[in-house]
Amino acid sequence: MAEKGQGGQSPQSGIEIKPAHYPGRASIDSYGNGGFRFADMSHRGSILCLPSGIYAWSAKIPADFSTASFQRVLDEDGIELLLLGTGAELVAPPTRLKQRLAKAGIRCEPMSTGAAARTFNVLMAEGRAVAAALLAVD
Repeated sequence: MAEKGQGGQSPQSGIEIKPAHYPGRASIDSYGNGGFRFADMSHRGSILCLPSGIYAWSAKIPADFSTASFQRVLDEDGIELLLLGTGAELVAPPTRLKQRLAKAGIRCEPMSTGAAARTFNVLMAEGRAVAAALLAVD
């Protein structure tokens, strides 16, 4: 892998490499096969759906749930509810993470990824202050 130069550019290609990001709110059209479809696009891997956009998320399994992996959520303004899609099955998030989110004024509701994606779409359409952290599922 080439090293990045200043501004995130690869010195060999001059191409700027940025983390995956869709700038804006969009509903989740589908999920499965290790990724998601939204806004006529597809993304392989987990995602964070925030008021500022949809971002690639490095978490792959519930064991990856740490305060650090939710820093982008904690830094975002305007979130009252975080729907946490924990994969194919419901997994409770670590108590420390729930406490940190609560301290930031964010209620965390864990559920399967499918349920979280569907609930996110409904609440977003209602104009609610909702975000989602969705683990990719097969």
